[in-house]
This record gives sequence, C-alpha cells and structure tokens, in this order.
Amino acid sequence: MSTTPPSATESPSDRIPPGILAARDYERLAGQFIPADRLAYIAGGSGEDWTAQANVTAFARWSSVPRVLRDLRAGHTRVRIGAEDWAQPICLAPVAFQKLVHPRGELETARAAAATHTALLLSTLATTPLEDVARLLPAHDALPRPWFQLYLQPRREDTLALVRRAEAAGYGAIVLTLDASIQLASHRALRAGFRMPADCVPAHGASTAMAPAVPEGASRIFQGAMALAPRAEDLAWLRTATPLPVWVKGVLDPADARALADAGCAGLVVSNHGGRTVDGVAPSLSLLPAVREAVGPHVPLLFDGGIRSGADVFKALALGANAVLVGRLQLYALAAAGALGVAHLLRLLGEELQACMAVAGCARIADIGPDRLLAVPDFHAIP
Repeated sequence: MSTTPPSATESPSDRIPPGILAARDYERLAGQFIPADRLAYIAGGSGEDWTAQANVTAFARWSSVPRVLRDLRAGHTRVRIGAEDWAQPICLAPVAFQKLVHPRGELETARAAAATHTALLLSTLATTPLEDVARLLPAHDALPRPWFQLYLQPRREDTLALVRRAEAAGYGAIVLTLDASIQLASHRALRAGFRMPADCVPAHGASTAMAPAVPEGASRIFQGAMALAPRAEDLAWLRTATPLPVWVKGVLDPADARALADAGCAGLVVSNHGGRTVDGVAPSLSLLPAVREAVGPHVPLLFDGGIRSGADVFKALALGANAVLVGRLQLYALAAAGALGVAHLLRLLGEELQACMAVAGCARIADIGPDRLLAVPDFHAIP
C-alpha cells in the first residue's frame, strides 16, 4: 500500500484495509488514508487537544465486572430510543464536512447506515443536501429514520426553512446543538496549515452567525460571539415550531440537564463537542453519571465523546447512556473504505459490545448498569 495518503478527490479502496482487527484500528491507520493537514483538523480539538484526548482516556478509568452461569442464549442489543427501534445502541454522529475524506461524503455514510440498519444523525454542516441523504434511508420497519442536527441560523426564517426541509424529507427528530458558539482552533491543525478546501461547502448553512462588530472596549467574546448564542427563548420557539421531537446536544452540567428535561426536551446528548470548544473542558464520560442522576431514569440520554471500541460503548451505557454517538471513528472508516468501511466499523463495534455484554452476564441493554463496572484505583491511560 502506498505510504502517500490519497487526496479526498480520489476514491478510497473498495475493500477493508489489512490490519483492521478491531474498531479502534481505523484510527490507528487513518494516516494512511487522510492527508496530514486534514487528519490534524479531524483528530484535533481545541488548543493543545487536552479535552479531545481526555475524552478517550476517561474510559480507562473503568473496568467491567464479569459474571458466570448466566443464560444468554436469547441475548440481543435492540433498544428503543425515542420513537425509534435501533438494532444496537450506536448512532452515527453528525460529523461535518465528510467530503474532507471521501468524494461522496455523507452519501457513503448513509449507504452504510442503510445496510446495517443503523441510526444516522446528519449535520447542518454536511456537504450533501439532507434530501439526498434521506433518499438512501427509505422508510422501513428495521431502519431508523435519520435525525437532523441543527445549528440556529442568523435569521429565524432560515432556521425554520431548514426544519421544514427535514420534516418534508422524513427526518425523525431535530437535535439542536447548544454548545458551539465558542470554538477555538486546534493548535495541531494550525501548525499543519489546514485550510477548508473549496469543495467542502456546507449544504445547509453556517454553524454560527458572523459575530457582530463590537465597539472599542467591548468584548469580542461576550458582546461578539456570545451575543448570537442560543438562548432559552430560542429553544422554546423551536419546540413550538415543529411537530418533530426536539433533542438538545452539548449538555454536561447536571443542573442544565434537569432544566432542559423539565422544559420538555425529548432527550439530551451528553457532549463536549469533541473537545472543540475550549481546551480544558471536562471529558464527557466524567459527567455522564451526574447527568443521569439529575434527570432520573426515564429521560433518554445519548452520549458523545471518545468512543473507540465496543468496550467504550458498554462503559457509557453502564454509566447512564441509552445509546452512543460515534464521530471521529466514522470519518476514519469512511476514508479507508467508503460505505464498506463504515459498515464494517459498525459491525465491529456491535460485536465488541456483545462480547462485553456476554462476559458481564448482560443479555439485554437494560441489564447493563453501574454495577457492571469497577473504578480503576491506579488509573493510567491505556494506549
């Protein structure tokens, strides 16, 4: 295999690369398929990437507790999330700009979702129109409807137009991102000289509006970027503007989680935006148990941040999530082998999860609880 990564305008291999033995291998081999500057942007977070790395290493603080003599012959990974039945508690996260790694971008990811009956969450910053993605995910009893991740647009009429398009195309929910108003660049990506290529244009709008000019002496943060941040009245308006269930993404504080649940949100996504806001934010996994305790057992929680294996999925479920989102791994697999790579990744994650469940004596997702984990007393990051 050539040691020079292909450009994103070239088609990746139509076969699974040699050396993929586990889901996390797609990350290990990503440099073979993604140009260095693009990989720096994808893998990076904010600043020196401490939070992005902490998201991953937080899982090593926990080990699973085995059980024996359990009858698991009727075991399965099916789970109900909102109004959807999922074959396994794994969803493809709303990863932006997928044409960075594959010329057909989100269309290949949607093909993989359809082939594996996997839930897909499409980004506002997708490089493929939401209607084109939906056509690859037709209504089917075994196939969850796609969901649409929403960034509020500068004008409410533009936001509403996006929501109406998602409704008309058959999307099953709107997931409003709340935590992206501040996004400081990764120093790694800056040092690599990354620039967004001309063919990676958002199909639906911007992540945030252009910050207004501020008078001399005013703050570019408080009176600039944060002047356009989502507020409670925006969420209340959105919930009345659409019949679709409205989830919110970017929740870490237990008090925020409780308030959002009380406000009638359909569910929450526990996430720190992949470590891309401000470096030093707590890893998502460290706050997941407190969020679950704050909202109680009946509020649906999705988890986002650092998933690299089926064992990670198991741990997130045990600590309070109903299902997880898979982000960066999705792009690594897409770069390596297109739809085939993403489908293979999803199968690996599912089988790794099933193996963890079997050893822990869990026949169903509902059997996975905090009693199936043990905190590692002498924590160290496992490579």
